[in-house]
Amino acid sequence: MTTATLGELRELAARALQRAGASQPMAESTAAALVGAEAQGLSSHGVARVAQYAAHLRNGRADGSATPVVLRERGGAVLIDARCGLAFPACARAVDEAIRRAREFGVSFAGVTNSHHFGVAAWHLAPVANARMVGLALGNSPAAMPMAGGKHALFGTNPIAAVFPRNAAPPLTIDLSLSEVARGKVMAAAREGRPIPLGWALDARGQPTTDARAASQGSMLAMGGAKGAMLALVVELLVTALTGAAMGFEASSFFVDEGNRPRIGQAFLAIDPDALAGSATYFARVETLVTAMLDDEGVRLPGERRAALARSAASAGVEIAPALLQQLRDLADS
Repeated sequence: MTTATLGELRELAARALQRAGASQPMAESTAAALVGAEAQGLSSHGVARVAQYAAHLRNGRADGSATPVVLRERGGAVLIDARCGLAFPACARAVDEAIRRAREFGVSFAGVTNSHHFGVAAWHLAPVANARMVGLALGNSPAAMPMAGGKHALFGTNPIAAVFPRNAAPPLTIDLSLSEVARGKVMAAAREGRPIPLGWALDARGQPTTDARAASQGSMLAMGGAKGAMLALVVELLVTALTGAAMGFEASSFFVDEGNRPRIGQAFLAIDPDALAGSATYFARVETLVTAMLDDEGVRLPGERRAALARSAASAGVEIAPALLQQLRDLADS
């Protein structure tokens, strides 16, 4: 492993994406999100994705010149069209709209349609917490999990994230996909020839497997069995039926260079605590619960580890495989 600074990685990632066809704003916002994930220890959503995104731009699966636009709006509801570009500019526009409208209406739902992979769901909620609001982020993805009782992939891993701001302390940040594990872990095990635990995935015949390569050709299992699958269904409908976006089974896998434009969906909910019990009550209630949680030895607040890693990475950089760093340099200079 070798050490790279966050600035170096952002510069390389942005240049690589621009050379693949992304506009400067799209390349820079995407690079910031990918390097942010790397800094938080989330390498499956980090700079290893640059090559994938670059291939999608070059092959027309993503439009590098797209500029997100407001498609429809009414009160606290707004729909952003990503216009088949990389997701990050559209998600930023949606979050900005959600915050602005929540200030006026107390709550806002901002949907995104015709989108692409949106990375770490919680990444998008930092501005919501900074605005001292509660935020939720939801997204679907290409089919990876079966419906409860099924054998064939229908839903994506459909991540959910939430952020709860605190007074004079980092926000509580919850971020999870609805598969038993992130699909990136199975893909990494397949690349490295490692087995996976039973209960993570099914093979192409719908049978449980510990073979990561077989799992990568099959489907992931939902966390918690049928309950996880039902939550995935909730997310799928919220981000597709309400936005007009493509469902997971209609989108080609992100892990292939060729395929259709995913046109998947995301949604962001912003809630102003002052519109309900009031900000003072909200912050007092949050601290009451945090205190109770921390009374139990061994409890770690959600988001704490990621934040600590990000602080360390800001000064010390991150460790990265030499081959991956060289790949970034090659893409940036090609």
